[in-house]
Amino acid sequence: MKKVFVKSYGCQMNVYDAERMTDMLATEGYAETKAMEEADLVILNTCHIREKAAEKVYSELGRVRELKKERAGQGQETKVVVAGCVAQAEGKEILRRAPAVDVVVGPQNYHNLPDLLKKAKASRVVDTEFPIEDKFDHLPKPSKAMIQNRGVSSFLTIQEGCDKFCTFCVVPYTRGAEVSRPVSKIIDEALRLADAGVRELTLIGQNVNAYHGEDESGSVWTLGRLLHRLAEIPGIARLRYTTSHPRDMDDELIAAHRDLPAVMPYLHLPVQSGSDRILDEMNRKHTGDEYRRLIERIRAAQPNLALSSDFIVGFPGETDAEFEDTMRLIADVGFASSFSFKYSPRPGTPAAEMGAQVSEAVKSERLARLQNLLETQRQAFNHGTVGQTLDVLLEKPGRHPGQMAGKSPYLQPVQIETDRHQIGDIVTVRITQAGSNSLFGEVVKPGSQAAA
Repeated sequence: MKKVFVKSYGCQMNVYDAERMTDMLATEGYAETKAMEEADLVILNTCHIREKAAEKVYSELGRVRELKKERAGQGQETKVVVAGCVAQAEGKEILRRAPAVDVVVGPQNYHNLPDLLKKAKASRVVDTEFPIEDKFDHLPKPSKAMIQNRGVSSFLTIQEGCDKFCTFCVVPYTRGAEVSRPVSKIIDEALRLADAGVRELTLIGQNVNAYHGEDESGSVWTLGRLLHRLAEIPGIARLRYTTSHPRDMDDELIAAHRDLPAVMPYLHLPVQSGSDRILDEMNRKHTGDEYRRLIERIRAAQPNLALSSDFIVGFPGETDAEFEDTMRLIADVGFASSFSFKYSPRPGTPAAEMGAQVSEAVKSERLARLQNLLETQRQAFNHGTVGQTLDVLLEKPGRHPGQMAGKSPYLQPVQIETDRHQIGDIVTVRITQAGSNSLFGEVVKPGSQAAA
């Protein structure tokens, strides 16, 4: 068989898309490899959220060019594909800057890859037009063995695109308008995953809690209703979703955190800034206090909730006082984990044209202070679990013989000493120690077993 190597950058959506590309290419005679050097087909599945992410792709393409040349000298052909959001945003520019690339394909078009590869035998091709058809209708179903090989936790795309048009973000331009997959197709995919031994589903979308898919009768389902249905599937013990927008946290979704034990008490809910003026400039359509009150409502429904968020420092025009508003919001709310970045202008977005860009030195100083506060909160949260009992989903062998590694409800890696359990089991663990990035514990109760 020919071999395909796929490298994904950025969000969980790209991880899911990479898996689906691999599933599709398996039907074309390609076996996945983890070694780029032996690949007949190299796919870079790209992210365009930040400038550095795009430049990483071009840097990687330089290495791919040398690999392609080396393999050609050995009489081996290598096709190179750039997929994802950089492909969508830059299109033919990639062909100009990177002569080694044979195919450029956007995130809504990768179901066309087999045909594009055939066309690339004659000339280099670009496919970034938003299609009329739904790509999911054209993707083959992965085999049970392929699903099992990926582990007991799985991503499941339920929604793509975004209609929010935050002024710093390229997603509406690279992923398109919000589209929700039909309920029946999501349920069918979840059933296949469960049948292959998946215990945890993470529902993903650019704006996942804006989900509004239709069932077979034409009724529109919210994310809260969908979670209730997925929680009924035998074998699925854990449900998560990401990434969400504060404006789409409706009462039904908040109630799901209260009523469904399968919904993990961990929520990634980006706020971006604590300054009302900056939030307005970002077109976020919420204020800092509205975010605080929303978190109070969710915590009232689920007192054990742990929060994660995204923060941007140095947005155009951000003053010292407005940055301090963000620091106050972090101190007020408290986060178990977060992602934080310096503002990076993205071509074609409104913020890139705004005046009063903040200097790199100021952005760096602010980011260091913000990350120090967030890291202090993360470590405090992790150390606060010592002495608690947490259910841990076992996912793989541990670092040392006789150990297994798993994941807490709060996405923390957990190492435990055990030789009596198997991957897929959910065991109750007393946390005995918190390291810088992992927890350590001992099994106190077997918990639920994975299906045979």
